[in-house]
Amino acid sequence: MTRVFVHGNPETTFVWTPLLESLETLGETDVICLSPPGFGALVPDGFGGTRVDYRDWLIGEIEKIGTPVDLVGHDWGAGHTFGVAAARPDLLRSWSADCSGLVHPDYEWHPAAQVWQTPGDGETSIAQIIEMSADELTNLFGVPAALSPTMAENLDARMGASILGLYRSAVQPDMRNLGDALAAADRKPALLIHATQDPYVPPDMVFDVAKRIDAEIMTLDGLQHWWMWEDPDKAAKGFVDFWAGA
Repeated sequence: MTRVFVHGNPETTFVWTPLLESLETLGETDVICLSPPGFGALVPDGFGGTRVDYRDWLIGEIEKIGTPVDLVGHDWGAGHTFGVAAARPDLLRSWSADCSGLVHPDYEWHPAAQVWQTPGDGETSIAQIIEMSADELTNLFGVPAALSPTMAENLDARMGASILGLYRSAVQPDMRNLGDALAAADRKPALLIHATQDPYVPPDMVFDVAKRIDAEIMTLDGLQHWWMWEDPDKAAKGFVDFWAGA
């Protein structure tokens, strides 16, 4: 069974490295890591860069595989995963995602996202972030020190433009509407990753979302947004156990 991983903002596939190493020790080697356009990958001609465009991009990539997959999403990759699970659950054997609060009825975007969604202020903020060093990304945003150099290297104007387009396409009530669509979709085995100290999406929202969509919860107590770097072995075991029962 193919496991497909899709990352978020401002990341590349490198974000999965420790987790994939842990999964390999548990015998999981049929893995595909996908890079959303603009986030470690070129932006195709005519690509609109909206949340729905990214959802449709991911649908197209899974269709190329030809069989239902176990999809795993992190950060905006979670948002894309929710979109696929809502629109094309037939492409999935199972799906897993963190940041489940994104589709909670009461979710409001975090302060940085609201700045990016504001014309002018967003451009200024992104220009500053693009110039940040690895140490600044670690100190200001909590990026793991072993991850931040690769993140800083890949944060460029292309990614910055992609960040702005994606966030501005998802101003509320867009994410609430996505949550409604997900709740109404055909059910596939779902696992919500509960990193209890994630500062970007209220962690406790996971319980309402899990109840609404009949999902399981993997609790990663004390871990933050980049849980796959903080305790990859624990996360890997949780995924393997979930996939075995899916």
